[in-house]
Amino acid sequence: MPGSGPAILIQGAGVAGLVTAVTLAEKGAQVTLHEAGPRIGSGASWYAGGMLAPWCEAESAPEEVTRDSLDSLQWWADHVPGVLRNGSLVVAPPRDQVELARFGRRTSHFETIDAPRIAALEPDLEGRFDKALYFAEEGHVDPRLALARLKERLLTLGGHIRLDTTRIDEDFDWVIDCTGIEAREAEPKLRGVRGEMILVRCLEMRLHRPVRMLHPRIPIYIVPREQGIFMAGATMVESDDDRAITVRAMSELLNALYTLHPAFAEAEIIEANAGIRPSYPDNVPRVHCDGRRITVNGMYRHGFLLSPARAAEVGRIIFPGTR
Repeated sequence: MPGSGPAILIQGAGVAGLVTAVTLAEKGAQVTLHEAGPRIGSGASWYAGGMLAPWCEAESAPEEVTRDSLDSLQWWADHVPGVLRNGSLVVAPPRDQVELARFGRRTSHFETIDAPRIAALEPDLEGRFDKALYFAEEGHVDPRLALARLKERLLTLGGHIRLDTTRIDEDFDWVIDCTGIEAREAEPKLRGVRGEMILVRCLEMRLHRPVRMLHPRIPIYIVPREQGIFMAGATMVESDDDRAITVRAMSELLNALYTLHPAFAEAEIIEANAGIRPSYPDNVPRVHCDGRRITVNGMYRHGFLLSPARAAEVGRIIFPGTR
């Protein structure tokens, strides 16, 4: 049933917009979600890895990213079926073991495991690595399935979704801008960070959790999905160039897969793409309120990880005294 609370327009149906829409609808708001693209997740959210890894992200993110994301795995588990809580594995080729030690010094909530333990966790990686870092408290979700489930949840709560470029002239009590990089004119501090990814199908391999492959220049992660599909991503290039994936990025991602296991040499490439992440100078997403207009932006690479916390922040602005 539709809520009886304030009428709210949310602009942008990426992960930030959908999570915010569901959060507010659950509080009783009358939510209209407007996406100018052809479908939900038309921007960077569609190409995300879906890793819910606050402890791993601490390697390169400010402390507040970990602090604000500790409850995100539970939020996703409460809203989306299929959230896996199998942890994360961080490995490095023998020549890059110094990178593994450096990663460990910058993070916490992991254990250093040896080759037999790696094989016990991931049988298909038996004999591939002598040492790894195991973050047992982390998880992951398939982003595209998660976005679809949030859409269904919003509609069940009486929300409305509009997918078109038509300007909405109706009156709303609140307007929330979650348009990401499209908000650059109004958010001059935003910059684009290009990320490239590939999807492959490899029926000969099975992984139970995301694996981060460390490299001095660019760490790459491999995330398992259903039906033998793996996502490999994602490069981080300081650019708002929206071209398709480059040869160099494709080569790096494919080399990472092959380094993880030679079975990926026979994998079928089913998608290769690129997206532009909206980012503030400190790479920390934030909420800004100006009268009855709220901006949620700068998700960088933390969209799935931090959207629940930022949506809760919006909820406290509109519904004071709530969590």
